[in-house]
Amino acid sequence: MKKKHIGSSFDSWLREEGIYEEVAASAIKRVLARQVAAAMKERKFSKSEMARRMHTSRAALDRLLDPEYDGITLNTLKKAATAVGRQLRLELI
Repeated sequence: MKKKHIGSSFDSWLREEGIYEEVAASAIKRVLARQVAAAMKERKFSKSEMARRMHTSRAALDRLLDPEYDGITLNTLKKAATAVGRQLRLELI
């Protein structure tokens, strides 16, 4: 016997609970942290070297790489992207 999909989507449920924006922002931050870490690894940058290229401290870089920390500014993300030879692209959809 086939079971049909019953109920709403996960996104709908998150919206109903009033936590969609928070969950989406956290997911985006986790992805960005992984992308920066992967780009650092690809270029064989240590944390010290990456912080130097970003003109920031190791502590600020650690916050950027911490998937749980969500207080990262767009300026910090832009610095990280530039340091690894990438561009930061944001779009509203």
